[in-house]
Amino acid sequence: MSHYIMIRRLRWPAILLLIGVVALLHQAGVIDHFWHLFWPLLLILIGVLLLAERAVLTAEGGDYPQAPYPGQPYPGAASVQTPASSGTAIVPAHSEDFGKDSEGGQL
Repeated sequence: MSHYIMIRRLRWPAILLLIGVVALLHQAGVIDHFWHLFWPLLLILIGVLLLAERAVLTAEGGDYPQAPYPGQPYPGAASVQTPASSGTAIVPAHSEDFGKDSEGGQL
């Protein structure tokens, strides 16, 4: 099993373990406010797990698996070239229209 997958699978059990430890400390009277200590520790735990995932990916020589973005051809698909248009508007302009004034006469 990949180390990356193992760290990903340990994310929720680690969060549940943190909840249990903080609840046990609260129940024993060591800490007074459960939520005041839980939220900072939760953010730190998530950050450490994300850093560990990134470090394992870097050590394995891989990167995050990425899906193709919308409109990107899949590997091995033949690329389709669209023909170049002569105009950029919705209705293409003809070259003879550029040399006339508003009444249709030559400039």
